[in-house]
Amino acid sequence: MEPFTFSRAADPAQAITAGAAASTAQQGAEVRFVAGGTTLIDLMKLDVETPSRVVDINHLPLAKVERTPDGGLRIGALVRNSDLANNAEVRRDYAVLSEALLSGASGQLRNMATTGGNLLQRTRCVYFRDTDTPCNKRQPGSGCSAIHGFNRNLAVLGTSDQCIASNPSDMNVALTALEAVIVIRGVRGERKVPIGDFFLLPGDTPDRETVMMPGDLITDVLLPPPRAGARSHYLKLRDRASYEFALASAAVVLESEGGAIRHARVALGGVGTRPWRSAEAEAALIGKPATRAAFAAAAEAAMRDARPQSQNGFKIELAKRCLASALATVAA
Repeated sequence: MEPFTFSRAADPAQAITAGAAASTAQQGAEVRFVAGGTTLIDLMKLDVETPSRVVDINHLPLAKVERTPDGGLRIGALVRNSDLANNAEVRRDYAVLSEALLSGASGQLRNMATTGGNLLQRTRCVYFRDTDTPCNKRQPGSGCSAIHGFNRNLAVLGTSDQCIASNPSDMNVALTALEAVIVIRGVRGERKVPIGDFFLLPGDTPDRETVMMPGDLITDVLLPPPRAGARSHYLKLRDRASYEFALASAAVVLESEGGAIRHARVALGGVGTRPWRSAEAEAALIGKPATRAAFAAAAEAAMRDARPQSQNGFKIELAKRCLASALATVAA
């Protein structure tokens, strides 16, 4: 770990001022915010992240879960994953989010990890975490070792010739299906970014993972009001039952009327370079009866554009079965 200075922000404005000193928004930036530290500290120990200054934001007033005037939910960026997963309103109205959080990491990590930190969680690609190997995400222009290397756990959707790293988060998949909005405060004021626009595809710039800029601070996540009659579910498939990242996962929100599906939201995890919302699966479901045949057709549509690598082709069929099963569970 490289030497760094440590300070504590007294309020959001002070944190933003400190963060704006960063020269870039990605790896190698001068300043990093720390809350739970469950990802940042690991990456600093590996010299993947080498900030010269770390700013503690744990004392900022961003740890509440509150109803919004329109009946939605405002989740503070510092709400711990365990608190959010067990919040009574989240469990009742946004079950897919509670289930996703409880399927991730371990109880100890969930007690530390925060909503904002989870949004910014970085890939578990072994080459990204190994500074002795080329990685375009860590060092732009150096190459992608995973394309011709170990890629069993990596993405088949949204990949490019520069990067095939998968997004590791469970929470972010659920937030994508719920159409969350990310509230960001920066040197130019506050802006609200739909989660579908928050994460960036790797393209030719895999080092840019989100729309965050130097000095930006996530303050809240907004969830829309729950739809009357809608049900949701998160299903995660992994190599072992606990403390493991998804090989494939599905977050679904479904509402039916008169035997036909009238509203569907589908997001996939473990298979995309970002939490992967499938408009194709949603279109295949709307207006159809809630049958296994309809769910299988939606799953086929969701994975139609998948690009497997040498070791992860099995994820395509696995993701199809995962999505179809999640939809069947919700519709039951």
